[in-house]
Amino acid sequence: MLALIASVMLAAAAHAQEPERRALYGDKNIAVTLFADGAPVAGKQWMLALRFTPSAHEWHGYWSNPGDAGQGMKLTLDLPDGWQVGEARYPVPQRLTISGLMNHIYEGTYAVLVPVIVPPGADVGALPRITGHVEYLACTDKICVPQDALLDARQGGDFARWRAEVVPPLSAGADFAITRSALRLAIPLPASVALNDPHVFISNANLVDYAATQTFRRAGDMLTVEIPLAEYRPDTPSAIGGILAFDADAGVEFGAIPGDVPSGGDLVAGPQGALIPPLWTLVLGALAGGLLLNIMPCVFPILSLKALSLVRAGGSEAQARAEGLAYTAGVVIASLALGAVMLALRAAGEQVGWAFQLQEPGVVVALLVLAAVITANFAGVFELPALPITSGGEPSGAFATGLLAAFVATPCTGPFMAAALGAALLLPVPQALLLFALLGLGLALPFLALGFIPALRRMLPRPGPWMERFRRIMAIPMGLTALALVWLTAQVGGRPFALIALLLVLGVMIALSVVGRLQRSGKMAWPAFGLIAAPFLVVAVIALPSTYAVKGKEVAASIHNPAAFSRAALAKARASGKPVFVWFTADWCVTCKVNESVAIEREAVRDAFAAAGVVTMVGDWTVRDEAITAFLTQQGVAGVPLYLWYAPGASAPRQLPQVFTQDLLIDLADQSPGTTPPTPAAAGLD
Repeated sequence: MLALIASVMLAAAAHAQEPERRALYGDKNIAVTLFADGAPVAGKQWMLALRFTPSAHEWHGYWSNPGDAGQGMKLTLDLPDGWQVGEARYPVPQRLTISGLMNHIYEGTYAVLVPVIVPPGADVGALPRITGHVEYLACTDKICVPQDALLDARQGGDFARWRAEVVPPLSAGADFAITRSALRLAIPLPASVALNDPHVFISNANLVDYAATQTFRRAGDMLTVEIPLAEYRPDTPSAIGGILAFDADAGVEFGAIPGDVPSGGDLVAGPQGALIPPLWTLVLGALAGGLLLNIMPCVFPILSLKALSLVRAGGSEAQARAEGLAYTAGVVIASLALGAVMLALRAAGEQVGWAFQLQEPGVVVALLVLAAVITANFAGVFELPALPITSGGEPSGAFATGLLAAFVATPCTGPFMAAALGAALLLPVPQALLLFALLGLGLALPFLALGFIPALRRMLPRPGPWMERFRRIMAIPMGLTALALVWLTAQVGGRPFALIALLLVLGVMIALSVVGRLQRSGKMAWPAFGLIAAPFLVVAVIALPSTYAVKGKEVAASIHNPAAFSRAALAKARASGKPVFVWFTADWCVTCKVNESVAIEREAVRDAFAAAGVVTMVGDWTVRDEAITAFLTQQGVAGVPLYLWYAPGASAPRQLPQVFTQDLLIDLADQSPGTTPPTPAAAGLD
């Protein structure tokens, strides 16, 4: 009797030493049941399953990586020593985007398979019942509730169906590479596998921007994927896992290690991929955009004087055609070269866009000096008969003029080129280069027509003294261009940087004025230019790098007091439930500044925005900003301007035209449904 009492007391004491486990929250909203697929076998894998059953259709659970908000499952199983729990296997998650935040969820009943590795020689006959504890989150679109449950495995369950529903592993390994702004994956996948609605769910937390548009390209049996990185991300991982979903129900689970990720391939899905216009509309847009560039203040004087020089030179019909073709060749080659360099840099992982050269301070200084020299020549300060812009009758001069016109015209590519340049980022390289060539052809068409159509040349005024007066008048718009470049130099590199650049321009102008005086007296002039300009050039080469100041994130003065663009700031603004207006601009973008003057920076717009509670945000792309470039690419554009309107609760923004009036913004504010209260799921509240 005493022995029996002692054994009972020892058992009670032993039980008291074990930590008491209990469910704190319960599984009222999403019930969970643990099933076992038959009995375990020593040395083999034994499959368990967790079946989650919502109490109502509005409740949803989460994948292992819940995305921007939510919580994955935390599972603890009571297993004998040596028994190991493998990685849980899930079905393809669903995507739920609220206020710009994406969650990876499951709606309705779903099952998660949990493999258990049974060691060889395990005494499976003495196995007690399998118990455990699981924690998870149950959410609706408005609230999130923590859930947990004590588990007690039971036999049964529909394992055949559950095995068919979970994502199978990919037999081949994948490679990944991380650039400054994107995760790139190379996933072996037979070309016969259809990708109806592809999406990659990355299991590594906080690595990628979950809500960003993913780009898929295919080359034979290799699929490459590009996913923008999160703004704040951990160190580069040694391995990456996830699920490649083919559509809402099918996919494969993959694992990737660092390796080579090829570039190119046919676009399967990507930024605005389904919205790429037909090629013929892009061709017309490129031609129209090129034609429009001819009236820009930095191009029109060059074209006008070149056309008049063609008339003044006289010459044969063959000579006129040769000049027209040479000018066209210069413009097209320059446009192709700029486009090819941009595509090559992007393929190498650099985040650049159209007119990227104007984000480089050295290029801006060179353009400033060039504009000042052209202005001085137009104004008659000096004469240079071999100057391509003013000389007629020489194809080499016409070719050089075409190169110059295309180079200085790129920041002015505005409304007509938006779709074409955006599509050039998505189309195969040959088609993309075709669009760049057509942009150049559109820019060259007026002069090409003059070369090939005598009637057009006869419509021009006859040569006379007025041509010299006209040339000097054209110095005014070129001078204004030079002044604009002075301002841009200060914006790009800071005031000390701009002062050194102005010192260089001053030295060049002094040297050119001396050249002009020597020319008028019939003396040798150009050696004097080198002697005078050289010291200024040496000072500039030494001082410019040391005075260059990287442009900060400060926002230019605006009546709207906008916040500086960042993905985090945009997500926070959208989660507030208010309408959001974001514009992307650059100091060298003519269209941007016109729109800001006539449409955005207006008191009527400010009052309408204030009444509707609109949150304003601006992205300054004057100097290179990889985060902005990556975001522009996701929106299907190659550069600025870009205007986005986020209605409260909308899953995607409305992209506004590149040219608009204040009435459009006022109407959008007036039609706003008002502030939508932020939801816990959207705001990241667990």
